[in-house]
Amino acid sequence: MKYKTLIYLACFTLFVLGFQDKQSLPEGFVYAKTIIPDLDIELRYYTSNNFVGDTIDGYKSNKLIITKGTAEKLKLVQEELHLQNLCLKVYDGYRPQRAVNHFIRWARDLNDTINKQQFYPEVNKRNLFKAGYIASRSGHSRGSTIDLTITNGETGEPLDMGSPYDFFGEQSWVNYKDITEEQRKNRQLLQTVMLKHNFRNYSKEWWHFTLRWEPFPKTYFDFEVE
Repeated sequence: MKYKTLIYLACFTLFVLGFQDKQSLPEGFVYAKTIIPDLDIELRYYTSNNFVGDTIDGYKSNKLIITKGTAEKLKLVQEELHLQNLCLKVYDGYRPQRAVNHFIRWARDLNDTINKQQFYPEVNKRNLFKAGYIASRSGHSRGSTIDLTITNGETGEPLDMGSPYDFFGEQSWVNYKDITEEQRKNRQLLQTVMLKHNFRNYSKEWWHFTLRWEPFPKTYFDFEVE
């Protein structure tokens, strides 16, 4: 009896902690998995696999946080892709302002070029601000912007889009011409399905989309991803 009681208390504690965790989000925000349970999430800024080469300030877990409206529309995208045996993979969603500040500090340290060859081989680091790759504010901090790609539903492997995620260069522009026909079709599929479900794209990043009529168009949040 005592053993069962301990198990009950442990389970109840985990339930309460999980409930509190979800309730800690600002009103209008959700954990994406509560609406899209099968969504593949790989927050690159929670890892060292990004242009900085380190975990970014404010990312304390691999949990995708976005506004509720964004999650609901993204669910429709996922459902449509499932009909073609395809899925979504998300690399970033809500981004705390402190993470953007981390990018700014990194960009000003011209000696730190550990991942230059992988992410910005043809761009001088001192020009990242001028070229628009780094900014003091990000639409991600408003909660309705997401970075994502499409994966094969059987293997989980991302489709070939012609450039890696977060690659700083013309190869990442949506209408970049010097790619294969397959890569072009993959990009067009992503653009088409996202635009259909109320997302607008960013012409210089094939992976970047923002919900139209986002709920917080002028508010930049700074709560942590945890």
